[in-house]
Amino acid sequence: MNSAIAPVRKHLTDIHEWQRLGEANIFPPDSRIELIEGEILEMAPIGFNHSGHLKRIIKLFSKLTQDATIVSAQDPLQLGDLSEPEPDFMLLKPVDDFYSSRHPNASDVLLLIEIAESSLSYDQNQKLRLYAMHGVAEYWLLNLNDNCLEVYREPHGETYAQKNTLRAGDSVTLTQLPDITIPVSSIL
Repeated sequence: MNSAIAPVRKHLTDIHEWQRLGEANIFPPDSRIELIEGEILEMAPIGFNHSGHLKRIIKLFSKLTQDATIVSAQDPLQLGDLSEPEPDFMLLKPVDDFYSSRHPNASDVLLLIEIAESSLSYDQNQKLRLYAMHGVAEYWLLNLNDNCLEVYREPHGETYAQKNTLRAGDSVTLTQLPDITIPVSSIL
């Protein structure tokens, strides 16, 4: 008896099918899922420390940028046809409709921040690669495990040409908004 073994195949989805799944309420409203390179990934729940740091970042950048940007927290970012992550925080270029007719894409992002505890390795590798490949100009990783801010700039292929690790005594100036310099301690 000759039996063929069928290879296991992954079903990858694209942005259009992903949006239809969302519109059909396939996923529970409180689910934390993202579309990353065609795969639907379940993200870890947000803890108190992570949430508190996000609130601090929102308050700081809302005050610093006022009407010069749109502050976005845990909202979708469309990256090509296969990815729609929900970064913890983004400063976006202002548009009249506040992105109510489309999700922002990489060219709309002035600054993207991920806050990492349990997701540190994923954010330092897969997310970094994804953001670099799509040309997100400035990616900050607030590393709560090591109490530092990792600043990635100059996307080049699947990585960033520039990486700086900053601590509480340091300050950082945004490349896309050079009038804004913040002490790293204000977000740690």
